[in-house]
Amino acid sequence: MHQIEPYYNWLKYYNPAEDDRSPFFGKQYNFDVYSETIYGYYIDPAWDNIGSETLFIKILYTDYQQGFTIIEFIGEWNDAINNDIMTLKRNIIEAMMAEGIFKFILIGENIMNFHGSDDSYYEEWFEEVEDEGGWIAAISFPDFVFAEMSRFRLDHYILSGGTLSIDNWRTFQPTILFDKVDGLVQRRLN
Repeated sequence: MHQIEPYYNWLKYYNPAEDDRSPFFGKQYNFDVYSETIYGYYIDPAWDNIGSETLFIKILYTDYQQGFTIIEFIGEWNDAINNDIMTLKRNIIEAMMAEGIFKFILIGENIMNFHGSDDSYYEEWFEEVEDEGGWIAAISFPDFVFAEMSRFRLDHYILSGGTLSIDNWRTFQPTILFDKVDGLVQRRLN
């Protein structure tokens, strides 16, 4: 797992450690020391801890004018034991919504497993972004993770699958990816 890095090519456009509105503003990264682990496996120091033992993120891009962010995930998303959605929502999402972010692109190709619980935090998040004209879209999650999320009715709150299966997302610049996802979301919502 230590060889799985968050996507670095967009650092020229956005760095959350340099964004004074980011939850990770001012964070210092030590790339000589691997200290964070998921189930005893070290992960790359560039991943950011959200307060979960098993789920880490990297905010790849945020645009405050258009009100969107792109977040990459790694690890196990475990709502059953760790209540990761509560941790994510309270520690990261709410801080971003307070800054005017209401459109969320979640990239989950490095999610290794999902354990669901109830959907109340997803519903709350969905209602809050919907009230502001926003949405939550998940791309590049493994099929078995989508299937498990659907079992817990999360597909009622997070748009995913079908045309949103954008495995080549790295080939886009962040604003182009947003335009593509936004267009697909608007077609689904209409």
